[in-house]
Amino acid sequence: MVPQNDLNILDPIWTTQNMAAYHGAMMYDTLFGIDGNMNPQPQMVGKTDISADRKTYTFELRPGLKWHDGTAVTARDCVASLRRWQVKDGAGTHLFARVADTPVVDEKTFRIVLKEPYGLLIDALAKTSTPVCFMMKAEIAATDPNTQITRHIGSGPFKFVEAEYRQGSRVVYERNPDYVPRSEAASGIAGGKRVLLDRVIWDIMPDAQTAASALQAGEVDFFEVPPIELLPVLSAASGVKVEVFNKFGNVGYCRLNHLHPPFNNLAARRAAQLAINQEDIQRAAVGNPSYYQTCGSHFTCGSPMGMEDGSEALMLKAPMAQRQARARELLKESGYDGKPIVCLHATSIHVMNQTMLVIAQNLRQVGFNVQLASTDWGAVVTRRSNQNPPDQGGWNVFFTWGGGNATANPIALSAHAANGKTAWFGWPENAQTELMRTEWSAAPTLEARQAVVRRLNKHMTDYVHDIKTGQWVGPVAYRADRLRGLIQVPEVIPWWNVERYA
Repeated sequence: MVPQNDLNILDPIWTTQNMAAYHGAMMYDTLFGIDGNMNPQPQMVGKTDISADRKTYTFELRPGLKWHDGTAVTARDCVASLRRWQVKDGAGTHLFARVADTPVVDEKTFRIVLKEPYGLLIDALAKTSTPVCFMMKAEIAATDPNTQITRHIGSGPFKFVEAEYRQGSRVVYERNPDYVPRSEAASGIAGGKRVLLDRVIWDIMPDAQTAASALQAGEVDFFEVPPIELLPVLSAASGVKVEVFNKFGNVGYCRLNHLHPPFNNLAARRAAQLAINQEDIQRAAVGNPSYYQTCGSHFTCGSPMGMEDGSEALMLKAPMAQRQARARELLKESGYDGKPIVCLHATSIHVMNQTMLVIAQNLRQVGFNVQLASTDWGAVVTRRSNQNPPDQGGWNVFFTWGGGNATANPIALSAHAANGKTAWFGWPENAQTELMRTEWSAAPTLEARQAVVRRLNKHMTDYVHDIKTGQWVGPVAYRADRLRGLIQVPEVIPWWNVERYA
C-alpha cells in the first residue's frame, strides 16, 4: 500500500492526523464500531445493559481479548483509555461533560454513569472520525493526553512491527495470530475482523508519479490518493481499478488562529472569508469538476445536515470582484497593521500544497501580508498545536481536511467545537455555538436537528468559525487482479477481510 502520507505520529489519540488513525485501526480495537450502514455495533463489548432511566450503561467485554504482549484486556484498561480519549476528542469531551463516573465492576465489566440521559453515547464510542476511541493498556493510557505515548501495544487484528518501522520510508504490520474475531461478517469497522494477510506493508512514496508507476508495474497493490490527473492512465492500466471508497468525500478547512492578531478580530476573519475562493482552490487542487463541488455549509453538502443558510447574507456567492472589494474594506476596519501572517504550507501532499498556494494568493489580493512556512505535513501537524504568537513558533493560518461523514456531525468532529483554548487548532471561542451543538445533540428527530443546524451554520458563518474550502471525492486505485474483500469505510482503510489471491 502507498498511503496518503508518512506515518510520523504513532499516537492516534494525541492527534487527529488521518495517518495516525489508519495506524490505530490496524493495531488497536474499539468498544463499538460503525458498520457499513453507519450504525454502531458492538466490537470489543459482548454485552450492554442500559438502566431504565438511561443514565447507567454497563458494558461487559467479550471473551478472548488479549493485548499483543499476551496479557488479558481488562475493564480497567478500557476506562483508562476512555478517560484519555475524551480529553482530545470533540464527541468524547461533549459526552464526558455529562459523565458522573466510570466505575470498574470487575475484570471484564465497567460502567459509564451519566448525570443526564445522552442518546449519542454509543455513537461517540463507535465513530470513525479522528481521534477514534481506540483501547490501550491502562499503563499506556495513563500517559498525559497532551503527551505522545512511547509504547505501542494493541489488541487488534494486526501487530505493529516496530523493529521494521522506518519513518519516511516503510511501516510494517503482521497478522495477530491470537486475535479472536467476532462471529458476524465484517462490515465497516464492525463485525468479524478476519485477517487473511500475513503482512501489510506501507511504502511511503511522496512522488505520486513514482507511486502510480509502482502500482502499474505490480510493485504495490494499493495507492490511496492518486492525483486526479493520473486517474485516466491508472484506469486504463491492466488489472488496476479506480474506485471511490469514501462516498461523502472530504471537506477542506482553512483554520484561522483566533488567539492572536489579526484573526482575533472579527472584521479580519470576515475579510479572509470573503477573499478565499472555493472554486479557485478546487480547480487548482482537484482540477476535474466531476470530483469536486463548492459548498456554503460547515456540515458537508449532500448530507442530512448540509444546510447552507447564512452563506448568501455574507456574500459568499457574490462575484469575486465584489467580495474582494468588501474584504479590503473589512481589513481596513479591522486595523490590520500589515504584519506578516504565517501560513503553514504542507508541501508533501498535493491537495494541501495546491490549496495553501491559492489561499495565500487570495489573501494577498485583498491586502494581507502573507508569509508561507513551507514544510512537510508532519511538521505542520506539530506546529499547529503551538498556541504561542506566530513570531514565537505559532501560526496564523493552516489548511487541512476532514472526512465528509465526520464533518456532517456537529458533535463528532473536534473541529466544530468553539470552547477556546481547549478547542481544536485555531481555538475559536463562542458560547452560542456550544449551546447550539448541545441543543442539536438533544434534538429528538432528524427534522429537529436540521432546524438547529440551519441556525448553527448561519451563526458559525457569521463569526467565521473557520473557512471551508470546498468538497471533493478522492478515488483510490488498486490491483483488482490481486485484491478482494476490500471494505469501504469513511476515514479508515481496513486490511482485515482482504485477501491477496495472485
